[in-house]
Amino acid sequence: MVKLKNSFQRKEKKYALTDAMYDQLREKLQSYMQEDEYGLHTIISIYFDTKDYEMIRHSIEKPVYKEKFRIRSYGVPNKESTVFLEIKKKVSGVVYKRRVALSYESVAGYIQKPHLFKLKTPKDQQVKQEIDWLFARKSLEPKVMIAYDRRALFDSKNADFRITFDFNIRYREEQLMCAFKDQGEKIAPEIDVLMEVKALGAYPIWFSEILAELEIYPTSFSKYAQTYQRYLYCKGDFQYVV
Repeated sequence: MVKLKNSFQRKEKKYALTDAMYDQLREKLQSYMQEDEYGLHTIISIYFDTKDYEMIRHSIEKPVYKEKFRIRSYGVPNKESTVFLEIKKKVSGVVYKRRVALSYESVAGYIQKPHLFKLKTPKDQQVKQEIDWLFARKSLEPKVMIAYDRRALFDSKNADFRITFDFNIRYREEQLMCAFKDQGEKIAPEIDVLMEVKALGAYPIWFSEILAELEIYPTSFSKYAQTYQRYLYCKGDFQYVV
């Protein structure tokens, strides 16, 4: 069983796969990895940014340090569902994630008056204060919904090595906080499957050999950056950069 964590530190690499490549890879991974308990599940994220998209514009410049903020739900939430307020930072290629859990019903109230919320544990309260400071410093507002359907694999012998496969990656600009749903238009129709490999250190030798055999190579693909570059920035008046 894989437990959802509230703190992460790892490197992430992404790979664009065709359906045929995905099928071949899944067959070869059967001897080494297994799918987690969630099976095919939907992830919904509302990305926040400044009025003029300062955070994603900075991220696209590939700086040494960058950060994002999003509210994430695993599946379409109801009032009692748990959602996560998450800061994602990348420093010299290493990804750090810190997040706190709130009920979906309380999220709108938090966004309006974050200082009124107190969390139970000192650790959660510390992360919340970090989020509060980011909101105050950047005057964040919801900008876009990004959703996708995911399968995740894990290696029972190496808890620090995981692979996820994302399908039907889609976005929506309207009704972000009032309708936390997963409907949207495809971000990158040319990509059948986006694979993310998450590891603390080097890949296992067997996995590197499989990638070489199938001629699968890493690519640069940020879901939010691609949405901004393709659809949000001047509605097409830009140079597309991968």
